[in-house]
Amino acid sequence: MATLTIRMPDDTHERLKHLATTRSVSMNKLIEEFSIAALAEFDAEARFRIRAARGDAKRGLRLLAKLDRAAQR
Repeated sequence: MATLTIRMPDDTHERLKHLATTRSVSMNKLIEEFSIAALAEFDAEARFRIRAARGDAKRGLRLLAKLDRAAQR
């Protein structure tokens, strides 16, 4: 496990401490949760971009049009 030192404004630190207390978790756990969420978002976007690069735009637009028609019913 690694150790990380983060510099931030005092008011941000106080707000994060308050948030951690509200969630009944430590500051360490709160930052870990934020990091995991950020990485999950990054990974999802990367997967989307890879799939989009190999996809067929015309087929995708036809599928979206089909979904729009189904939603309007």
